[in-house]
Amino acid sequence: MDLDEFTRSNAPDADGTGFQKANNRLLRVPVSGTVMLKAGAMVAYTGNLTFTGRASAEGGVTGIVKEAVSGEGTPIMEAEGEGQLYAAEQSKKVQVLNLDDGESVSVNGNDVLAFDADVDYEINTVGSLSGMAAGGLTNVFLTGPGEVAISTHGDPLVMTPPVFTDPDATVAWSANLSPSIETNKLIEVGQTSGESFQMEFTGSDGFVVVQPHEEGSVTQA
Repeated sequence: MDLDEFTRSNAPDADGTGFQKANNRLLRVPVSGTVMLKAGAMVAYTGNLTFTGRASAEGGVTGIVKEAVSGEGTPIMEAEGEGQLYAAEQSKKVQVLNLDDGESVSVNGNDVLAFDADVDYEINTVGSLSGMAAGGLTNVFLTGPGEVAISTHGDPLVMTPPVFTDPDATVAWSANLSPSIETNKLIEVGQTSGESFQMEFTGSDGFVVVQPHEEGSVTQA
């Protein structure tokens, strides 16, 4: 395509309100006030916006979460002002959720992209292994009303418990579920399976979201 056609076909759509997909891997947020997003997730903006890292005590964020969520100094930042904000992370696909008043979802800290400032959030750890296993053990518990954007490597799969999942591939689960950490019961000699830990979701209600990717691998979405 020529340059003019390329420009037209890839220009952002500034219409509409609320969280929107600029494309499958890019989130557009019309900001009029404040919005929360993962530290470092801003890729562009128009208008007049300022960005401030949130202190570790705010929202229940702890030192372990700082490392687990972003690997940077501050996992969550606040964008404030008037304008259009564009956010993305590592070419992951964007999923937008709308939480009703009092409705909650637990999301892997690696996969939280952005959420409304009115959404309550707190950090939870799963099981007793803290940082011994990678992603999936530290989650952000989000409660509406408001919009939440999460990111996934590839298209997500939503499953109904009972189910066992790899912590590194587990993105989110419904608030009524409380997973436990299971360890591989077999003694492995020589080459290991790479499946030392699993998350166990019991019951028959709710949902679990997994992605076709294990955090930390080099495979691209």
